[in-house]
Amino acid sequence: MNAVTAATCLLVAGFSYFLFGCDVLLPLLRASVAEPSMPEPGDAPRLSPQGVPYTDLQHIVNADGLHLFCRYWEPAGPPRALVFIAHGAGEHCGPYDEIGQKLKELSLLVFAHDHVGHGQSEGDRMNIKDFQIYIRDSLQHVDLMKSRHPDLPVFIVGHSMGGAISILTACERPSDFAGVVLIAPMVQMNPDSATPFKVFLAKVLNHMLPSLTLGSIESKWVSRDKKQVEAYDTDELNFHGGMRVSFGMQLMGAAARIEREIPSINWPFLLLHGDADKLCDIRGSRMMHENAQSSDKKITIYEGGYHALHHDLPEVAESVLTEVTSWITERLPDKTSPQPQGS
Repeated sequence: MNAVTAATCLLVAGFSYFLFGCDVLLPLLRASVAEPSMPEPGDAPRLSPQGVPYTDLQHIVNADGLHLFCRYWEPAGPPRALVFIAHGAGEHCGPYDEIGQKLKELSLLVFAHDHVGHGQSEGDRMNIKDFQIYIRDSLQHVDLMKSRHPDLPVFIVGHSMGGAISILTACERPSDFAGVVLIAPMVQMNPDSATPFKVFLAKVLNHMLPSLTLGSIESKWVSRDKKQVEAYDTDELNFHGGMRVSFGMQLMGAAARIEREIPSINWPFLLLHGDADKLCDIRGSRMMHENAQSSDKKITIYEGGYHALHHDLPEVAESVLTEVTSWITERLPDKTSPQPQGS
């Protein structure tokens, strides 16, 4: 191993430890550079990454001209509110069907899209030049739905990286949202490893080899339910490759923005986090709950809970679903809770 190779490996190791801590990604380090995606011919039909024409898929087109696959859960009658769901890194909005269906039964119109570079949306897989693009696209989708239902309150439900997107989206337009539900949100990086030296290493590595990949998140930390872990592993719409250094830097930047915003947050929010979560540090949720100036804020800690609480052990997942739906419906203008449709 020559000196350059050795130095690069040390930089990668330092960045991986800084970003995720030694228990999560240290064994997963993989020094491979992602290949650039091939451009499509100018006259070719726009196809999803799975080869399906977007004319056959519900979608929006973002400000960069990229097609984003969308899902909608629309109640049979007039909706009482709008709920936007923001999924996490490497996944897609399909696994939120249970939440969407439950809110739909309560006469809420739920909508979501696969973020750029995720699921059935266009874009380089799990890579982004600026985290703000996720926020911009979320506001575009929210504005579209508000234009169709201008008098309805709007809520956001965000998980993991989607929690960070939700926080920054609500911070950008605090008066637009009636409340935000955050399930194991990414609020801060691992503070035990965020030393100045490791931050320096991360920045140097991003400058030298931004496309270097660090390895995928171990799915065993997603849920304590083995069936849910298997479903995650076999879902072809999930991204199972490595995280690029440049993407990690965008996550770090988003966490820094959130830390600056927290003291001025005054919108209602509900935080749900498992105390055994190894993918998003629970200390971030505790810090947000303690330091935000919101008068309407709540945090629920699930003992032993893993990262995806909505897909954790059945009793936990059911409790999360109940808490999410109750919290939102309690904040609707009409306090009378409707009967689920079809009952």
